[in-house]
Amino acid sequence: MSANPAEPAARVEVVLVKAGRTKIRYPAELLGDDGDRIAVRAAWAGSGVRDFGFVRFEPGDVFTEYYWRSRWYSVKEVRAADGSVKGWYCDVTRPAVRSGAELVVEDLDLDLWRSADGRDVRRLDEDEFAESGLARRDPEAASAAVAALDALEALARAGGFARLLG
Repeated sequence: MSANPAEPAARVEVVLVKAGRTKIRYPAELLGDDGDRIAVRAAWAGSGVRDFGFVRFEPGDVFTEYYWRSRWYSVKEVRAADGSVKGWYCDVTRPAVRSGAELVVEDLDLDLWRSADGRDVRRLDEDEFAESGLARRDPEAASAAVAALDALEALARAGGFARLLG
């Protein structure tokens, strides 16, 4: 928090890389960086509505995103424009790298969704992960990615991410 309320919040550019190419980049407010965990807040960066069937991301949604330099995932709390929690979208990634005002994260295809009420916990994109060839190119990274997805699912089913994010 800034000592001067008139001071603008620190900004970072989140850069999501997939298969060596930038998938998306968007501005975010830096909420904190303790040397391992980096927290940012950003508006939905997609164009228009993205309906997954189990959740809709749309203009007005706000994502509070948590990245780690030591973990192979990120956790994003998703809130609707009215402030209600929609749920948590988790990406399996290589550990985050922050360089100045840029936060770079490499997406490894595996994802997890946990609804706000905890009733819907689902693994996503396992087919894309298998097709990516990561297991062949970098077996250690593939193993870390699968372990990260397993850890996220265990946390989601054991009551959510409060301890992790608190």
